Order: sequence, then structure tokens, then C-alpha cells
Amino acid sequence: MIRVLLVDDHKLVRTGIRLILEDTPDIRVAGEGESGEAALELSRSLAIDLVLMDVSMPGIGGLEATRQLLARNPALKVIVVSVHATEPYPLQLMEAGAHGYLTKDCAAEEIVAAIRQVQAGKRYITASIAQQLALAKVDANRGSPFEQLSQREMQVMLMITDGQPSQAIAGRLHLSPKTVSTYRARLFAKLGVTNAVELTRLALRYGVIEEKPQHTGPHE
Repeated sequence: MIRVLLVDDHKLVRTGIRLILEDTPDIRVAGEGESGEAALELSRSLAIDLVLMDVSMPGIGGLEATRQLLARNPALKVIVVSVHATEPYPLQLMEAGAHGYLTKDCAAEEIVAAIRQVQAGKRYITASIAQQLALAKVDANRGSPFEQLSQREMQVMLMITDGQPSQAIAGRLHLSPKTVSTYRARLFAKLGVTNAVELTRLALRYGVIEEKPQHTGPHE
């Protein structure tokens, strides 16, 4: 039996995936969480083999949660299930240790196949994303400017565009405020932006984040 933890901040998404997995005799949903922090907490109390992880969530998000989960338990498997089908997310998550990457428009059968394949010790990347990763290796100059960010810079960038102030980012990532400021200045320089508003606009343009219905703008 493969014991799965579902992590997504949208209850409807979790419900849909759970209904799919309930019809699969060798897979059981062991728990559900709505944030990266919840994933870390639940992984301590639940017996799980694999995590289906969203990327864009409040708090530390899926990228940092994946990194921390696998640092704590290298035997755990993580499959990313995200609306983000373009770089830099797939490469960043795979570099963080994720074992698979699916898009949320994939078929029910593909989710089940990915879980079984990853649990068997293999990787599973949906075809369209696998093609992008292959092309990116061929042509390193193509694609999004966000591809040049390190994993940590990417984490800080996502939290800035989510409207989180530097003090909160420092606390969530267990960094000093000075270190966060250094990452902030570095990623601003790499992307050619001068403030959080410009950063958010650039991220929206390249599909790195999605526009929020009641977005009030990031803190400066």
C-alpha cells in the first residue's frame, strides 16, 4: 500500500485527487495539508511514503517544503502537481529533489501511473515538461529570466510576490533579515527590477505566479 499525503491550498483540488485515489486499491490517502508548513508538520505525525505537492501556496510554498521534507527524510518521495508548466518551476523542483512533476490538467490515469512509478524508484515527468527540460539543456539562452535564479533566490522571490515582508520571510526560511536582504538585492539585480511591484509584474508576465482575485500588492 502506498500512503500518500496531499498538499494543496485549494480544497477542491485535494478533493478531486482524493476521489481519484480512493478508487485505486494499492494507494491510500493518509492525510491532507494546505501549506508547506502543514506538510512538514503532518510528515512528523503520519506514516507516509509519498507527497503530492503543490507549488504556489501561502507561507514557505512547495519548493522550500520539498527541500525540507527530503532533507529530513531522504526516503520520502515527492511528486509536484502544479498549474505551472513552464520554467523555472520544473527545473527548480527537480533540483530540489522532487521525483516527479505533473500539471493539474493531467488525466487521472497519469496521476496513478506517476505515483506507482515514483514509488518503484523511478522518476516521472509529464511529457510536455520533459520536452521543455530537454530543450533547455540544448539551448541555455532560451526561456524565462527566472531560470537564472538559485533555489533560495526563487523561494525568496515567491514570498516577496506573495506580499510577505522581509522579517516574515526570514522567520519562515530560518534566515537572518540581513541574509534575506542580500538575496532580495541579488535577485532584483539578476532580473533587472528595482522594487517588489516591478518584480510581481515580471513574474506575472512570465507566468511564474498567477494574479490573485483580491491582490493588494506586495509589501515594499
